[in-house]
Amino acid sequence: MATELVRALLDARGVHSRKLRRVLTLLGDDWHTLADLVRVPAVPRRTVQELLKALDADLETSGDRMRITPSRVAEYADLMAGADPGDPVDALVSRNTAHLRSLLADIADVPPPLSALDHVQATAETALKRALWLDSQYDLAGRTLVCLGDHDLTSLAVTAVNPGVEVTVVDVDDRLLEYVEQRSGGRVRTLHADFRFGLPPTVAESADLVFSDPPYTPEGMALFAGRAIEALADPGSGRVLLAYGFSERTPVLGLKVQQELQKLGLVFEAILPAFHRFDGAQAIGSAADLYVCRPTARRSVSPGRVGIYTHGPQSVEASGPSAEALAALVDLAPRPESSPPPKPRQPGWAEPVGKGAASLAVDLTADPGPWLLRTLLACSPGRMAALVANNHPNVSSAAGQAELTSLVDTRFALRFLRSTPDGKHCVVVADQVLAGTLDAGGLAVREVLMRAHGKLGNVWREALTTVLRITKREARDLIGEQPVVEADLEERLIDLPRHRIAALLPLIRASAAR
Repeated sequence: MATELVRALLDARGVHSRKLRRVLTLLGDDWHTLADLVRVPAVPRRTVQELLKALDADLETSGDRMRITPSRVAEYADLMAGADPGDPVDALVSRNTAHLRSLLADIADVPPPLSALDHVQATAETALKRALWLDSQYDLAGRTLVCLGDHDLTSLAVTAVNPGVEVTVVDVDDRLLEYVEQRSGGRVRTLHADFRFGLPPTVAESADLVFSDPPYTPEGMALFAGRAIEALADPGSGRVLLAYGFSERTPVLGLKVQQELQKLGLVFEAILPAFHRFDGAQAIGSAADLYVCRPTARRSVSPGRVGIYTHGPQSVEASGPSAEALAALVDLAPRPESSPPPKPRQPGWAEPVGKGAASLAVDLTADPGPWLLRTLLACSPGRMAALVANNHPNVSSAAGQAELTSLVDTRFALRFLRSTPDGKHCVVVADQVLAGTLDAGGLAVREVLMRAHGKLGNVWREALTTVLRITKREARDLIGEQPVVEADLEERLIDLPRHRIAALLPLIRASAAR
């Protein structure tokens, strides 16, 4: 009988059967989808499926929902879970209905998740739970929280719960940065970074607390945690708060991640099980734990491999482009006749790239979208070629090509060689724009683009003094006439979100118009 199969399945799990008993209770109470049965008790999908198989004919379905046949529920009563004491923070979430409604609206319009970045959306309840827990554990008023990645919109939840906290979001996804800035009314500071290549200098050693939900690979967890330590103002008093989950069926993966965190000198002050819940990630029960980590030392993160994710061209298993594709990239890189062909470079823009070189050839085949622009901004030579995927957002459509061109057209003339050298790739060729072809406004923009790693306020001022032959004071006055975000003047151009770069360049041009 099915009841005996279910009983045997529960017995086999021993002391760990309680979560599976909760699945059984849900099935006895009402109709539920498979996603519900995974997420609510935080049980891996495969384990739930084993229970459903054991129920056999006692399980009835309606569309994507299922339940135990009502006439058979009594047969399973002694196998079901007892009362769940519940989580006190969950009770707080249920009482903050206004914040929850606002977050539900925020999440409904958030840019679609990118599987290449391992995006899995946390529930609105989870985002609010994080904020309420942080506010109950720490004195946030006047303190700084840095979110390394924030597709879950934790930043919006925290600023709603405690308006007195300063929140900075650093993310590789320019769409998300624009959305958070717009949704927060500028209340949340947003900056761009790919953590494989470093943090913006103004974020390093700035935070009291750092929160992150990294990629759940050992490489991804180690990288994000390492950058989190770098972001802390005082490792002695600061804390790193991480979301991480692994399937109960694969504890070795959890061990590998915890070993990586311990190599960074992190002490686990607490691990709160199944704290975070997701719409997806069913392999790990649609749940992850909250790790409260205390650093014991400040340790720098060495630039690592590109592969840190579980999916796509940036995954741990990704092999990269073929030798033939890289050879074609080198052949197409523009260069003076007397110069040898450039060697293919890996991505990265922590510093200006290729100082002293005549030309660059850069492999950007793993680019999730933003690398191409940042590489053009970081390029020291006046010539370069980049190998990207043929479906890259800045090459796959005329609109995408025009958008990228508009940002760099005072520095580079771009050619997009689609389906080159094969149907999977595109070579973007960038050749220098001669200064003599530009007006004063274009020259000022060009000067700023060529020094994208300098503090924007200084670089802009020096561009005006060079182009207009005016004093520094006069240049500062001209900048002051523009409706620029003051905080951006303290940043590097290369660290600004894409939408703010696009808004800034016309202001630089206008400041040089006399």
